[in-house]
Amino acid sequence: MDWFESENFWTQFAPIMFDDARWAEAPTVAEYVKDLASLGHGSKVLDAGCGLGRISVELAALDLDVTGVDIIKSELDAARESAEAEGVPLTLINHDLRTFHAPNQFDCAVNLYTSFGYCATIEEDMQILKNIAESVKPGGTFIMECISRETAVMYWTPGEDFERAGYKVVTHFEVVGAWEGLRSQWTLYPLGDSSLRGANATKQSIVDHTFVQRLYPATFLRDKLLDFGFAKAEVFGDYDKSPYDEHARTMVIIAKK
Repeated sequence: MDWFESENFWTQFAPIMFDDARWAEAPTVAEYVKDLASLGHGSKVLDAGCGLGRISVELAALDLDVTGVDIIKSELDAARESAEAEGVPLTLINHDLRTFHAPNQFDCAVNLYTSFGYCATIEEDMQILKNIAESVKPGGTFIMECISRETAVMYWTPGEDFERAGYKVVTHFEVVGAWEGLRSQWTLYPLGDSSLRGANATKQSIVDHTFVQRLYPATFLRDKLLDFGFAKAEVFGDYDKSPYDEHARTMVIIAKK
């Protein structure tokens, strides 16, 4: 089983990875998606790798017909609770994106916040993109946002320390190969009980996880999307279509069928 298939991992790390700033930006990101894809009332949207429903719920609140797909059931349960709390309809499917296939079903598909590049092989990563491409209707749009090889280089840091969700979080990053991947180590030290911190922390109280994300050049992903059936694919430095240059905040690819 790959690490991203572990329910325990996401139960432990989701509150760390999705901080208040990530939740706060969700309505704005959803508005960008609706505008960039020219979506109208009832347009069908696939959130591929929806996780906790951070974006799915906001898209549904914009009167879009949203389907969220994720491999982690507990994440989908949380997304369902959020949708119910907001009073919006949301279809949720527990499925692996490597095999999820819904030909020509969606006006728009999204894969956002670095939800890509974690499979064991390049072939599996590309199968996910191919499946998403085939799920978009002719004339539809795919919006992808994630760390690219270029942005990883620009924003490289050896690590950082911060406090979040009851833990002191210590991160350490290493380059894999010739910038082919980024190895991330996240170590969580419990706060609140001084006996569990520093030299007194026990092995049982410390949570440690290391994973590798494959880093793709933006042009590689763009060209693959063209190979997979999109008529046009463009790379930008943010959702506002700013240039993908030395000032890019992130990588956003907008592909049209």
